[in-house]
Amino acid sequence: MLRKGLIELLQDNSMDLVEIARHLEISKENVEDDLRHLIKSLKHSDYRLVVTPAYCRKCDFSFNKDKLHKPGKCPHCHSTWIQGPLFDIMQKT
Repeated sequence: MLRKGLIELLQDNSMDLVEIARHLEISKENVEDDLRHLIKSLKHSDYRLVVTPAYCRKCDFSFNKDKLHKPGKCPHCHSTWIQGPLFDIMQKT
C-alpha cells in the first residue's frame, strides 16, 4: 500500500526524500528503500522513475545520478549548500 501511495504522489509532482518522508510520515531511510524497490518494479510497467541528480547550489556541480540520498558536501567547493535529488514518475515513451 505504501509503494502504491508513493507512485501516486510522485506522478503528480517532483519531490525530494525529505518531502516524500514528511508527506508519507515515514523515515528518509524507508523512503530510500522503497524507491530502490520501485525502480525494479516499475521496469515491468508503463512508468519509470526519473531521478534528477543532486547538485551544489554554489558551484553547480552535479552529483552521481545513482545516489538516492543527499550528499553531505560538494567535492569541488566543499559547500554544504546542496539540493538533494528529485524524484518523479513519468510514463514511458
